[in-house]
Amino acid sequence: MPQSTRVFWTINLDDPLATAPDRAGAKAANLARAASHGLPVLPGFVIPVQCAAARERYANTGELRSAWARLSRDGRRPLVVRSSSTIEDGAVSSMAGRFLSVLDVRDWPAFRTAVDDVVASAAGSGTMAVLVQPQLDAAAGGVMFGADPVDGRTDRVIVSAVSGGPQALVGGEVDGTRYALTRRGRLVGVERDDDPSGGPDAGGRAAKDASVQGPLTAVQLRELARMASRAAAVFGGPQDIEFAFDRDGRLWLLQSRPVTALAPLPPRRSVLLGPGPVAETLPDPLSPLEEDLWLAPLDRALGEALAAAGAVSRRALRRAPTVRAVGGRAAADLRRLGAEPGRRSRLRLLDPIPPLRRLRSAWLVGRLRAELPGLAAETAAAVDADLAAVPPLNGGLTDADLARALRWTRATLAALHGLEALAGTLLTADDRTGSAAAQGLAALARERSRGTDDALIPVSAPAVLALAPPSIGPAPHLPPGLDGPPSLDGPPGLDGPPATVPAAVPDGPPAEPPPREALRLRIRWVQELGARLAWTAGTRLAGRGALTRPGLVRALRFDELVSALHGGSLPADLERRPAPPRTAPLPAAFRLAGDRIVAEAAPPGDGARPAGGGRGSGPAATGPDAPPPGSVLVVRTLAPALAVHLPSLAGLVAETGSPLSHLAILARELGVPTVVGLRGALDRFPPGTELLVDGDTGRVEALPATPRQGEEVA
Repeated sequence: MPQSTRVFWTINLDDPLATAPDRAGAKAANLARAASHGLPVLPGFVIPVQCAAARERYANTGELRSAWARLSRDGRRPLVVRSSSTIEDGAVSSMAGRFLSVLDVRDWPAFRTAVDDVVASAAGSGTMAVLVQPQLDAAAGGVMFGADPVDGRTDRVIVSAVSGGPQALVGGEVDGTRYALTRRGRLVGVERDDDPSGGPDAGGRAAKDASVQGPLTAVQLRELARMASRAAAVFGGPQDIEFAFDRDGRLWLLQSRPVTALAPLPPRRSVLLGPGPVAETLPDPLSPLEEDLWLAPLDRALGEALAAAGAVSRRALRRAPTVRAVGGRAAADLRRLGAEPGRRSRLRLLDPIPPLRRLRSAWLVGRLRAELPGLAAETAAAVDADLAAVPPLNGGLTDADLARALRWTRATLAALHGLEALAGTLLTADDRTGSAAAQGLAALARERSRGTDDALIPVSAPAVLALAPPSIGPAPHLPPGLDGPPSLDGPPGLDGPPATVPAAVPDGPPAEPPPREALRLRIRWVQELGARLAWTAGTRLAGRGALTRPGLVRALRFDELVSALHGGSLPADLERRPAPPRTAPLPAAFRLAGDRIVAEAAPPGDGARPAGGGRGSGPAATGPDAPPPGSVLVVRTLAPALAVHLPSLAGLVAETGSPLSHLAILARELGVPTVVGLRGALDRFPPGTELLVDGDTGRVEALPATPRQGEEVA
């Protein structure tokens, strides 16, 4: 039977033709599909894509006017004229709020104008259908997610509701009341728009108060949960649903689309990570070469120390690292190091283990404790001798020598880190002697009081390197502002790297620092040698034209640099590699869901609500002008006009708004960290304030503006 060639100027939602997204647009097609499965959808009709594109032709068709007259009862019932684009409401991007809908359309001329305006809002020619439905006199309405889009929990149904229709809520003008439900509709938490502290407790248990607050009743919430379940079954996954209850209490489904940008959940038994104790050694973002030079030896050393003491099996060490890079920053397995929040922050070398292993570990630990001081002194002396034998880098080393010296730094750091970890755990600190940092402070104050140039201070007093984290660059960046002797009783510092590090004790003879502090100084010296070797290699490669600039050496991996020093070619993508990556500081404790950081911290008590998007940092920007790329936009409300700025933002903070509003959905889809409902954000964070925004926990905090040494020369 040949297909009909008739042009349908209107298609009723109960017509099978309306379920075709390429004809009716995604919004209308989803509603038609929902209606065909018995979900409560308002009646209506669609002006198909092909006809909506021919606006000059459909305006006077009798078919269109007849459809309008029937639905509007000849203008006595107001209508809603809605966009139904072929590129919205998809599984990847909802395009929420990007296209126009016109409310309260009452007569034929107004209807024609509304249709024209909706079609004109299309993102491209031939992409927009027009959905027409009665305007509902809603007693309550809102948005429902069949999964928690921020936490990623698929066992939760999240509802935000307001009195009246849902328009103000989805537009970000009001917060609404937020309900967290189980899939069966049991209430587990309520957050009123005037009392954000009333959310679910940390364990997700049901609220003890059985009464339901806000515009919805317990019966209505259970009805919504049933609708969420039915919609998920119809569409094959959790849905983002706009709904409304009319004055008679009947529930209507106004829109259904897949939940986009659902936050990933960490796998069960995933490792608890955090900067922990490794942040003391490597606090700044690391380039790929810095990871290989400093982080890899630290991981190997800590693993050996744990295995030597019997705290971790070597099989476990092979399965997962103890220290790793996350977004270019050093993170440690907190449980393995005994640094979990709320626990002792030290290596738990004698955890409960099987009796035979515990006996062997006790014997090993006892032997290590007796031998460690002498072993540390011998290692420090050997490192000092090796450092003293290094010839001038600018002319005394061939390329092959540079490669060998870089390998030496990695092997030496592994030995030093391992001994330092054991010394810090097994040996009792001697408070009578100064730390490496105290020696560095005293040396820095002394040299600056003498007028020594900062570039020469590390040569005359290498103890100052304990005050500066390692960084590949032309010179270490010493802390500013210390122009005279500090007000502390401590050691006078170093005048060179001797085999034993002298330190002054008030009213007593010079004394050596404890083994751990002596090892820490050597670690920092070897790191600095590696940094200078790498910079020298970068300078040489740039001089030959292999690199466009010396700082680009940081983007190489260690094996790539060694290959280049032996005449090998450089990677083709080298110019596109960020070195170091510009990443936000890591949470104190977090887990990984793929590459996504999921923080363990709880939301603050200042009304802030997490709206997803991950973590980011940048300078605060406010006001009506376009925010600079990479900034955190701080606003009062989530106005739809802000959508055009989202792709360039590092974060979004709003004093009002719902995590289920259109703009919050778009921000999640684009990976923009977003926090809403943060009271007083505009006053607290003036323009230029460096902000950290965590869209997963609702945390927004000011960061110190401390540019990283070497970035300007990359």
